[in-house]
Parts: sequence; C-alpha cells; structure tokens
Amino acid sequence: MSHTPPQALDSEEPTPASAATAAQTPDSHDATLLHLSFNQDSGCFAAATDRGFRIYNCDPFREIFRRDFGPGGGVGLVHMLFRCNILAFVGGGADPRYPPNKVMIWDDHQSRCIGELSFRSEVKGVRLRRDRIVVVLAHKIFVYNFSDLKVLHQIETIANPKGLCDLSHVSATMVLVCPGLQKGQVRVEHYASKRTKFIMAHDSRIACFSLTHDGRLLATASSKGTLIRLFNTLDGSLLQEVRRGADRAEIYSLAFSPTAQWLAVSSDKGTVHVFNLKVDSGLMGHDRSNSTSEANPANPTAVSSLSFIKGVLPKYFSSEWSVAQFRLQEGLQYIVAFGHQKNTIVILGMDGSFYRCQFDSSSGGEMTQLEYYNFLKAEDTF
Repeated sequence: MSHTPPQALDSEEPTPASAATAAQTPDSHDATLLHLSFNQDSGCFAAATDRGFRIYNCDPFREIFRRDFGPGGGVGLVHMLFRCNILAFVGGGADPRYPPNKVMIWDDHQSRCIGELSFRSEVKGVRLRRDRIVVVLAHKIFVYNFSDLKVLHQIETIANPKGLCDLSHVSATMVLVCPGLQKGQVRVEHYASKRTKFIMAHDSRIACFSLTHDGRLLATASSKGTLIRLFNTLDGSLLQEVRRGADRAEIYSLAFSPTAQWLAVSSDKGTVHVFNLKVDSGLMGHDRSNSTSEANPANPTAVSSLSFIKGVLPKYFSSEWSVAQFRLQEGLQYIVAFGHQKNTIVILGMDGSFYRCQFDSSSGGEMTQLEYYNFLKAEDTF
C-alpha cells in the first residue's frame, strides 16, 4: 500500500509500542470481522470490520495499516488492488459507514474516498483489476472502466446472493466468470476476443469458482460440495474432476497455485484440501487430445485402484482425492490462498485466525503448521 500516507491513523509499519497503544484504544479489541479477501497475488489480505478495515501482509505476516472509523464505521466488503493505494469497499454490519448499495473507491494516499458507484439494490460483491471495477448485485453484474468509472458491460445472472464473480489479472486479456442464467451454469466472458462461453458445470447451483491468473482454467464447486471440476475456459471442456469428500459441504474458497499445479479448497467441514492438477497449460487451446476428461483421467495412479471395474462400481470409487490436508475447526468460514514460499498455503478464518502451512508435494498427507496468529488481537499481530 502507500508508503507515507499523509493522514495515516497508524504508522505504516507499527512497532510493538504503537501496537500496544492501538490495543488500548476504546473498543479496538471488540472489532467484529465482516469480510476477508486476499489481494490479486495473495501477498496481502484485507479485513473488513464493524469499525473500518485493516490491511495485512502475508509473508512476513504483519499488519500494514488500519483505518478505524469508530462506532458507525461498519465495512461489509473490502478489496485491494494489488499493493497500490486504491481500495474499494462497501458499508456493512449493523451500523454501516456508507449505504450498502454504494461502492466507495478509497485512496489511502489521501485517506479519503475519491469516487463512488451507486446502485438501486445492495452490492453483493466487488472485483478489481488495474483497468476495471466489477460490481456484483443479486441479479446483475456491471463492468466499469477504472479511469473514468464509465459502464462498459452489464450482465444478467441467476440469483447470486454470495456475489460470485472472478477476473483474470494478466493485463493483456480480461476474462470474467460469473453465474449464468440457469442453475449450475457458469458464464465466461473473453473480452479480448469478444466471446461468451456458457458451461454447464454442475447439476445443482454453483457455490464457488476460481480462475487462474491468465483466465485459461476455471475450477468450480456446486452446493453439494463433493466434487470440484476443472474446465478450459476457451472451449468449455472438462479437464479434470476431483473429490473433496462423500458428504455434502459448503465450499468457501478455491485457489490455484501460481503455476496451476495445485488447487486448494476450504469448506465448512473444517478441512483444507490440496489437489494435484494434471493439466498441461502448454496444451491449452492447442492439441488437447491427450488431456484429461471425466471418463479418462490423465494419471490413473491418482485414482482409486478400483477404477478397473469403474463400470460396475459407483463413480465414487474412481475419484481423485486430495494429496494433502489441514484440519481446522468445523463450521467456521475459512478462505485459502497459496503462499509465496514453495508448497505453502495461507488460511484466513472469520474468527481472526491466520495459518501458514506447508505440504509435502511427493508424499502428501497432513500439512505442517508453520505459523499461527490471531490478527484481531493486536498483541498477537507483531
């Protein structure tokens, strides 16, 4: 974020002394977490609270700054734009700072809002690219040009209460994915080629999805939460299917590793899974005759040894399972991303927990916990 914000409420890199001072501020301990989001490269994350917002660095873990608006300062959604001084947020909680139908563009160099977008209904989600702002409503998505806030595109969707939407971040090609107009359908917008692709990803409603940075691969999960599917966004073909578990679960987040070799998944079951992806990104859009499909997994060793009688036994036995797992408290909402160190993941919990874990890429199994903090408690942060 900004190096020397002129009107900063806290120093950019608080010392333990300044952290102790912050902890003694009335009610600063009582902030309630309303929303968490990683920035585009997962190097930072933003936390929205009922009193304002806070920005943290992931590696090394530290609070970068916070803006405490006090009582009546509720922020329901907050999103960063890489590490620059611009953020977007939406009022939220019992006592919102701004109406929940407005997206506020905040410049932390100036410590003030420099723009706003108003809607007739509540904002469900916001996504940022260097050149675009995307705002998600319950049945509609608006795409704006960042520089002048002009509307470039409007998309109708099926009911989208969770504000599902994702963007690619490679500057040359913008890919946007959102729910389609039917249950289980996703819509992919390729803006460079002006093409729209509809993918019937699941039978039940879409619960979560994620794009790779270049927008070529899409991972999806349905409200059942048992299977995660991987699609080629260019032609909509199914490349791989992996199984989180047998029981129904609510999937909270899906995250690709930077090379798209791994996929991390968090759900209300309390276990974070890491799956090995077998997609050769070099084949994308070229000769994909050897790439994987539901009926023909690319790597038979990753599936159950019972796959030779797949025609007789239920599909469950031929599923691909996760390589590595990390177990957390069941029922709590967690989001995941890959760390900048090799084979590490970062997990954020709505209880203020920050975990960094490492997985063994060859033997898999239970992950090793490297770090834990509670970022809502000032003394734990430094």
